[in-house]
Amino acid sequence: MTYELLTALIVFAFVSSATPGPNNLMLMASGANFGFRRSVPHMLGISVGFMLMVFLVGIGLVQLFDLYPVSHTILKLVSVAYMSWLAWKIANAAPPKQGEAGGTPMTFLQAAAFQWVNPKAWAMALTAVTVYAPTQSVAAVALVAAIFGAVNAPSVSAWTVMGQQLRRILTNPMRLRVFNWVMAALLMASLYPLLSQTAV
Repeated sequence: MTYELLTALIVFAFVSSATPGPNNLMLMASGANFGFRRSVPHMLGISVGFMLMVFLVGIGLVQLFDLYPVSHTILKLVSVAYMSWLAWKIANAAPPKQGEAGGTPMTFLQAAAFQWVNPKAWAMALTAVTVYAPTQSVAAVALVAAIFGAVNAPSVSAWTVMGQQLRRILTNPMRLRVFNWVMAALLMASLYPLLSQTAV
């Protein structure tokens, strides 16, 4: 990979990882509801899960969609259903009572598995592999996945920290409930590109 292509990949990885999307919105909500430390497995699950996704997509998993077009439709339906359920969970998260943990954040495995139903993750993985590893050699795909992992970790951490800092404002149960409803609405809004594409 040339220096110019590597630089372009790093910029793409940063911009796509740092901009709002399902992962970052859920991490912000997790930081606000559970704090940074309890959200670490969630953050690690996103980074490791997405690296694995990029690698598997790059070495040929995406060809299944060409062989079985119905699998793409099934994936879209599962994505909408699962993200709707997550939005409902965020919207109805009960504020923690004094001295209680207040629910449970997403686990490492849940966050890693979520990448497979995350429309933004699919768009990022397909673009990264197509543009930056066109030969789809194992070495090229592994490099793309590793760079995403290195760039993604600080990006997801920043969103969690933002959520944690909001805890100072969200000490009132009503404010926390409003915040959770807004995060749930934004999570559902992130499905718009997928739904509009399906409707066409």
